Amino acid sequence: MAYKTLRELVAELLQKENVLFEGGGKKAIEKQHAGGKLFARERLELLLDPGSFEEIDLFVAHRSTYFGMDKRELPADGVVTGLGTVDGRLVCVYSQDFTVMGGSLGEMHAKKICKLMDIAQKVGAPLIGINDSGGARIQEGIDSLSGYGEIFYRNTQASGVIPQIAVIAGPCAGGAVYSPALMDFVFMIEGVSKMFVTGPQVVKAATGEEISAEELGGAETHARKSGVAHFVGKNEEDTFRMVRELLSFLPSNNAEDPPFKECSDPVDRRNTLFYDLMPANPNKSYDMKKIIQEVVDDHSFLEVHRHFAPNIVVGFARIGGYVVGIIANQPQHLAGCLDIDAADKASRFIRFCDCFNIPLVTLVDVPGFLPGSYQEFGGIIRHGAKMLYAYSEATVPKITLIIRKAYGGAYLAMCSRHLGADMVFAWPTAEIAVMGAEGAVNIVFRKEIEEALDPELKRQEVIARYREEFYNPFQAARRGYVDQVIDPQYTRLKIARALEVFWTKRETGKGKKHGNFPV
Repeated sequence: MAYKTLRELVAELLQKENVLFEGGGKKAIEKQHAGGKLFARERLELLLDPGSFEEIDLFVAHRSTYFGMDKRELPADGVVTGLGTVDGRLVCVYSQDFTVMGGSLGEMHAKKICKLMDIAQKVGAPLIGINDSGGARIQEGIDSLSGYGEIFYRNTQASGVIPQIAVIAGPCAGGAVYSPALMDFVFMIEGVSKMFVTGPQVVKAATGEEISAEELGGAETHARKSGVAHFVGKNEEDTFRMVRELLSFLPSNNAEDPPFKECSDPVDRRNTLFYDLMPANPNKSYDMKKIIQEVVDDHSFLEVHRHFAPNIVVGFARIGGYVVGIIANQPQHLAGCLDIDAADKASRFIRFCDCFNIPLVTLVDVPGFLPGSYQEFGGIIRHGAKMLYAYSEATVPKITLIIRKAYGGAYLAMCSRHLGADMVFAWPTAEIAVMGAEGAVNIVFRKEIEEALDPELKRQEVIARYREEFYNPFQAARRGYVDQVIDPQYTRLKIARALEVFWTKRETGKGKKHGNFPV
């Protein structure tokens, strides 16, 4: 019997690897390119540091024998899994291969993903899933459904332990959408990504409604209307660049602090531009993002959910080199009122930051919750309660700056002292009150106004007096609800010092399994 030499065995290994590396073959890859999509392995090259990828389970094969599957070879079973680095930091990543049976998920395909997810939790590394799949592999029946369930379970167990990022790089339908929905951030690509529980054909058959796949589940839809997508890239290169940028703000797991970055932007940088950004008339709007950019390091701010609920702004930045999560009302949209979508957006972001040791900086200019039957019927009470719960539950450092309006329950919801803010600053323009002056005087001075010779003149006179006495930060400061009323030009320094003081903050658990979040 002739034995093969090690050189011969290695040559056979390389030959087998090369066949598997081509996925569904050159023609299938060319078809993928023609459709404006990259090959699964090309995506990993864009995401990861060059030469860092270590693949696992390349030789895994399906075990199905039904419907002629015993005669089909599916390279890597339609998904590439492994470990690599982004800016030198370890990540676990899988990339579904649409050139292999449409990237459909079967038993072994799912087992590969689950093994990777288990590794990610063991080593404390972020998980990145690149989704490009036709959904469950029907030929494998219940084993496909079982695979999805196992993935969902692991998504949930990993939540709050490691960051989880989903990139939708093609179709994602049916049960497949729920793994991304359970992850922390969802990236979509213009003109490429599609997400829906039931596609256009099923919608038409069930309801008679005719709608295109793009309208039903494209990037624009999920970025602006549903809020499913946190980020949208112009193309795949842009999208994976944004994934890398997001990772630069995140710790690898919940036992680590966010990555510190040396900063050449002095924390004591004074800024008189605030004087010009803030209009004298409290009913005029301004761009809150300009305020944020002047406060943070190098004017750099990574906004999350930019297109969804624009009346509130959330995102990541650094102050003095330290990562912070910023939540701010945006007066340019709905006057900065809180509504259902804004409450959901802010609550999710607050809870993520609290999971991963990211301090919260809240900038307040909120006239209230958005009024109207649509909001009431939609459950603004329940949704607004999410913000109250999220801020109250958060144990990370919480720094609040009241810039202008802070009225009623919305004042409370924006991380007031009463919800556990560690330090509360206010500009001299701050107006902390139960409601707007016009509404307040109609209640408090109703009789006095009605009995006046000129009710309207009296009303304006009372409003002016009421604003002068109560629409300032000093009533709250007298009671200790505001720690400092500050000159706006020192805002960056004040926030930086507060973060430094409360960086070592520690709060013990409350001895309960978990609270009942008002979902």
